[in-house]
Amino acid sequence: MTAVQTLSDAEIAALNEQFEREEPEQIVRWAVETFGDGLSVGASFGGASGMAILHMVAKLKPDVHVFVLDTDYLFEETYETIRRAVPALGLTNVQVYRSKLSHEEQARQYGAALWMRDPDLCCELRKVEPNRRALEGRSAWISGLRRDQSEGRASTPIVSWAAKFGVVKINPLANWTEKQTWAYIAAHDIPYNPLLDRGYTSIGCYNCTVPGVQGRAGRWQGFEKDECGLHTP
Repeated sequence: MTAVQTLSDAEIAALNEQFEREEPEQIVRWAVETFGDGLSVGASFGGASGMAILHMVAKLKPDVHVFVLDTDYLFEETYETIRRAVPALGLTNVQVYRSKLSHEEQARQYGAALWMRDPDLCCELRKVEPNRRALEGRSAWISGLRRDQSEGRASTPIVSWAAKFGVVKINPLANWTEKQTWAYIAAHDIPYNPLLDRGYTSIGCYNCTVPGVQGRAGRWQGFEKDECGLHTP
């Protein structure tokens, strides 16, 4: 059943106009106060933006529903970042969601190394479908998207209706730069993925991510793809 849009297009437009002039912390506070326990934060524990968002939300609502999509192909450094950051930020409600198919079941059903032949399907099975389950019963989703991350994200709104998942989507850092994000990380001594100090600029699955390539171009090498499907219509 399709979820009913909870904010009208006019309300979303007004919020976007207002939030373009406000700091991310103010936007996060609005989200926490507006949606309460209906709010979820998607966290990859890979990028700097996501860590900044977690810090902002945890200060206001440490029991916020945080969900991690474990594709079974995450870097060990990502798991270690989760182990370090969750207690450091004081988060108390972090949930992990996985594909309904194990790595072995996926290989039997779709063939080995699906990501090398059909990365869109692999992402659908291991990220998009679990993301849908993570947001079941929720009313809003905070993400760490920024407009400077890629050409495809250049027009990212701060607030939108994510029809694919039936929730209000909030991107508090949409108009921040990479420099502003790292300044926030440094100012608050926030833990972050050590791969970001080793030439990786966008961290996803180890089988689809390479270092030394700026932005999201380091993902899905050899394919005309720079999104997993979570943030596309």
